[in-house]
Amino acid sequence: MKKRDVIRAWIDPEYRSTLNPDQLSRLPSHPAGLIELTDEALACASGLAGIVQTTAPECTMYTAFAGRRCCPK
Repeated sequence: MKKRDVIRAWIDPEYRSTLNPDQLSRLPSHPAGLIELTDEALACASGLAGIVQTTAPECTMYTAFAGRRCCPK
């Protein structure tokens, strides 16, 4: 398998589904490894696991509702 085909198989599930069992068995493992997150870990990683706090609530509210900057650069 050419290097570009290996990379394409890693990132393109449709292409990977066209490979026969022999090609799949010769496909090296992805260098980043297997990545599987539980729903809880995904929520934590996305910032949805708890209350989000800001250090400048007045500025955040002003920016969110007025669409302008209020804090100095």
